[in-house]
Formats: sequence, C-alpha cells, structure tokens
Amino acid sequence: MNVHSQLIHSLEARYYTDPAHFEREKDGLLARTWQFAGHASLLQKPGDYFTIDIAGESIVCLKDREGVLRAYFNVCQHRAHQLVQGEGNTKLLVCPYHSWTYELTGGLRSGPNVKSVPGFDRNQICLSTVQIEDFCGFLFVNLDPNAKPMDAWFPNVREELRSFVPHIDRLQPLEWVEIEENCNWKVSVENYSECYHCPINHPTFATGVIKPETYDIQPQGYCLRHTTECQNLERMTYEIDLDSNEHAGDYSSWFLWPLFSFQVYPGNILNTYHWRAVDVDHVVVWRGWYTIDGVDSEVVRRLAVQDRSTTVEEDIYLVESVQRGLKSRGYKPGPLVLDPACGVHSEHSVQALQGWMREA
Repeated sequence: MNVHSQLIHSLEARYYTDPAHFEREKDGLLARTWQFAGHASLLQKPGDYFTIDIAGESIVCLKDREGVLRAYFNVCQHRAHQLVQGEGNTKLLVCPYHSWTYELTGGLRSGPNVKSVPGFDRNQICLSTVQIEDFCGFLFVNLDPNAKPMDAWFPNVREELRSFVPHIDRLQPLEWVEIEENCNWKVSVENYSECYHCPINHPTFATGVIKPETYDIQPQGYCLRHTTECQNLERMTYEIDLDSNEHAGDYSSWFLWPLFSFQVYPGNILNTYHWRAVDVDHVVVWRGWYTIDGVDSEVVRRLAVQDRSTTVEEDIYLVESVQRGLKSRGYKPGPLVLDPACGVHSEHSVQALQGWMREA
C-alpha cells in the first residue's frame, strides 16, 4: 500500500477560494452554529436592543420588560421592512414602513386599520425568534431553532473560563481593535488554531508570553483548548499578583467553533477574537479587551497596542500570503504534520478544524 495515501492532507483550495462554497456556508455552517452577537453590557436595561448581521441575516437582540434576553430576525411580518437599526432603547418595536407595532416579547400589538379586516387575529402574528444565550457575559445567537445549547457544544468551557477569570461577570469592553484581512475566514481561523508557526513568526508572543515547547491544543467538544506554560513571569511587561488566585500566572485559550475565541493572559486578563466572514476573500477580526466595569487601564491598553503591532501584524502577512497561494495552479494540498505526541510542532488541531469544515 502507498504510505503517502495514508497521510491526512489539508483541504482542497476550493474550500477557501470558491465563492459558491462561501454561499453554501452562509446557508449552512454559519447559520447553524453559535455566533457571537455582542457583549451583555449592551443590554443592561429593559428595552435595550442592538442589531447584528449574521450569515446574511439582520438580527435584533434585546432585553424585554421582565429582563429576559430575546433575539429576532429583524424583519416585520407584514411586508418585510426591517424593524430597527443600530442600537438603542425602546418600549415597543415599531416598523417604520406601516407602523405595525410589536411587544418586546415578539407578539403583534397593533397596526393601522387592522381591526377592520375580517378574520384578522393579531395573536396569530409574531416575530420570528432566534436562539440566544448569555455565555459568561458574552451573547451568542444561533439561527438553527434545533441547535443544542452552548454547553453541549463547548463542554466545561463556561466553568473553566470562570476559574481563569473569576471576575468575568463584571467585565465590560474597554477597547475593540478592528483588523481587516484579505483572506478566507477559514485561513485566518486555521492560523490562529495552530502554534506550529509561532516560534518562527511570533517572537514577542513566543518569548514574552508562552513557552512554545509546552504549547498544546486539544479538542473539547467543538472547542479547541489551548494550554501552555508561561515564560518567566518577571519578564512580563506588567505586574502580576500570583497569590490572587490559582490561575493568576497562567495563559489559556478557548476557540469556540467557528468564529470566536476567549484568551486569558497571565494576571487573569481576558481578551477575545471575533471573526466576521465578509466574503470568500475577506474577513474582519475584532480583538476585544476587557476590564472590570470597563474602567480604563493603561496595562490593558498597552497590551492591545503591543498585540496589534506584533502578533496581529505578523499574522496578516501570513494569512494573506496563504490566500494568494491557494489560488495558485501550482498548489496541491500537502500532508498535515500530525505528531502522535501532539505539542507545538503538530497540526492535529488543524485536522480537527478541517474535520468540522468537511462535516459542515
């Protein structure tokens, strides 16, 4: 038997370059997975709402008068005008087209002259609901009404996050850094999900935060869990109180398939990645940085600047070069480097990712 044929090869280039494949993803994968919508601090008071585009759909997320989180397709059930734009606070959802008015619980309350229509029953009309979950203060939605809850997709992640970031419920965004990458979203996600390239391409990350030789990534449901020992913590560019809790000196990351990741730096500093797939060749990555109650922090702002100018900048060149290479007629998918012992020089995490891509 040809030993070469037993090797596991990377995905064919069309998965990353074919516009028709991206359209299929919008209808399938991106519409049937848990997608980050926004931070819970956007919905603090009853009536608070915001809108978000996911898989080609506009979604409105809100808090109703009883404090219950709700999400709807942002479309009037009368003649399809969008209900709201942006974010704000409202007592009712009023369509700007014909003033059909909905309760925050989704039911139709009124519309001009509808009572004169024989047989019209407003109780039969309500907004189309979308699943929404609060995951440690981060709001996720899933357009699939039959999707399993997040804890089934990402087992133990909620509990682990709380142990690494004991104050996670008090966090609010301090800074969002927007990064445009000229590549398919899967190229960017794969790059994030392996550290085979870290020692060569990320000197600041590999010498200032992690010990590459201890870096490992393992699947945990549809989560990829990154773990590592940290470099000499005295070399960190900010002070860390190692006695404050059990994970004060640790780094860890939880990538939630397909487009979100929580990262915790030593000192229990939370930051996030959120990928937004624009089209087959473009993705926007949002880096979120958080502090307790959103209070300003020079340490966190400095970390955001350092991260953007080193690791993020280094990755932009890598992923954009890969996207160009995927379009080359000279590219044939090579075998993945799968070390049975895993570790930093293995691509077993990419194998898991590409398995989910094929499955989706």
